[in-house]
Amino acid sequence: MNKSLEEVNQSVATEHKKTGFRKIVAFLGPAYLISVGYMDPGNWATDIAGGSQFGYSLLWVLLMSNLMALLLQSLSARLGIVTQRDLAQASRETYSKFINYILYILAEVAIAACDLAEVLGMAIGLNLLFDIPLIDAVMITVLDTFLLLFLINKGIRKMEAFIIALVAIIGFSFIFEMIFAEPELDKVILGLIPSIPNADALYIAIGIIGATVMPHNLYLHSSLVQTRKFDRSVTGIKQALKYNMIDSTIALNLAFFVNAAILILAAATFYKNGMFEVAQIQDAHQFLEPLLGIKWAPVLFAVALIAAGQSSTITGTLAGQIIMEGYLQLRIQPWIRRIITRLIAIVPAVIVISIYGDSVTGKLLILSQVVLSLQLGFAIIPLIHFVSDKTKMNGFHISRMTQITSWIIALVIVTLNGKLIYDEIKGWLEMVEHPIVIWLTVVPLALGFFILLLYIVIKPFIVKFKNSEHNHSPHKLNLEFTHIKIHHKSNIAVAVDFSKADEAALNNAFKLGGYEANYTLIHVVETVTALLYGSQTDDHETTVDEKLLKEYQEMLTEKGFKIKIALGFGKPHKVIPRIITEGDFDLLVMGTHGHTGFKDLIFGTTVDQLRHKISIPLFIVKN
Repeated sequence: MNKSLEEVNQSVATEHKKTGFRKIVAFLGPAYLISVGYMDPGNWATDIAGGSQFGYSLLWVLLMSNLMALLLQSLSARLGIVTQRDLAQASRETYSKFINYILYILAEVAIAACDLAEVLGMAIGLNLLFDIPLIDAVMITVLDTFLLLFLINKGIRKMEAFIIALVAIIGFSFIFEMIFAEPELDKVILGLIPSIPNADALYIAIGIIGATVMPHNLYLHSSLVQTRKFDRSVTGIKQALKYNMIDSTIALNLAFFVNAAILILAAATFYKNGMFEVAQIQDAHQFLEPLLGIKWAPVLFAVALIAAGQSSTITGTLAGQIIMEGYLQLRIQPWIRRIITRLIAIVPAVIVISIYGDSVTGKLLILSQVVLSLQLGFAIIPLIHFVSDKTKMNGFHISRMTQITSWIIALVIVTLNGKLIYDEIKGWLEMVEHPIVIWLTVVPLALGFFILLLYIVIKPFIVKFKNSEHNHSPHKLNLEFTHIKIHHKSNIAVAVDFSKADEAALNNAFKLGGYEANYTLIHVVETVTALLYGSQTDDHETTVDEKLLKEYQEMLTEKGFKIKIALGFGKPHKVIPRIITEGDFDLLVMGTHGHTGFKDLIFGTTVDQLRHKISIPLFIVKN
């Protein structure tokens, strides 16, 4: 398995930092790259609409969504730190090739949608600041492709420093905006108390929550934490988890400040002056100077918008690289990857703006958020499954309370995003002249996504249940060690799968070979990763299986038997014959699970597929 973002993986040393502030600083950085996704231009429109229509009353929604994001990002960081896998790699190891292709396509569409929002944000900022035509400004955004290449070649710390500088520009811009706007602090505090003024406020609140958690950020964070090189002991991992939690808390609270500042600015200017319909970024920029009487207010607003778009587009590209390498194990030149991503965003933006004019940018931003909403569940649900898995997480799985909280958050976010999608489809059905087109295209697609979502929720539970049927300890086997004087076989292979079937297979093998024979225990790892990467596999299940096989060897050697082990990867009916052919064996002993009739159709039978491929006797032991 290739390392995630291999060119910068474990490129930042932390071991030489002793303790305290310097140690924390060594871990700070990844979450700042994540935080820009929470203040990208796609969030600005919902924040402005919320503040202009309902004043400060929806601030609590921002706070709640920030807490949700903090938990989910901490889970993503935990996955990367403990398993040394990013979310795309973990999904590839868990789901089938077909499902992974679908998840990959969905993730790519989400990144393209996110890039569309960032392109529009930067273009609007350039248009507002320098009066560049919007289409020209969209085309200029292609140039930041080369900025990313320059930064990644300088190392991850330089990139983090650049992003932190952009975040600082956004933060300071809004500090001054707050000074100019003079918000009413008592109303700001009251806004942190949950309340929904009316049904329209609920819709805006759903939009705010739906736009907060970005699916690509969950892929990105699980990879970026792997740029830190630290002691892989239990203590070292615990320390890395603690410092990354500090990093996430600081960075995401900065993102909360920016989003809250946008909403407060809209409340203190537009809502206060009775301008309740301001929802477009361009309108907000236009009215700031006449309302506040300060010419720097719109300038700082545009500068912050450009910085938000630029920082978000860099992290979006990194996320694209992560999902392509994680799901497909496909690496292409970074500049090609960047250009492709940017063109996918630019082409629809240019076409739509050319046809409908500048006023359509707000609708394009909303569309990008709807597309992101559609993909969100396909990132959150696998993540919760992975970090709850005791085996995958090697003892660092999340607590039961955290699991319950995470599933509640997932349910809330997926439900709210589902409602957003339902409302959009309903709106399209009412608007178009021929709704049959929507019924035949969009509706079946939405139902297909829903079925896929259910599959992703249920699949890991089924796998866990099937694994629980296996007896994963050689010490639980009831083995019989009898002395038989006459033995005909001297080199015996025994296929084991760490289930109850091993007990019967080993007992019969020992009866046939006694203490004089040489035994080779064969186990085949059948994970998706093993099928794809063969002997290069190094996932958690392989580590566990290898450990169990060695435990078998140690225990049986202590009993006086001559034991060797062989670990294969892939399909047993293909791998076992290869091992048999390469060795000098007299006999292969296999246990079966006693499936008959219908069960054989469901589970398949390795024995039937294998017996025609070996030239030595096969001794089948029915459990």
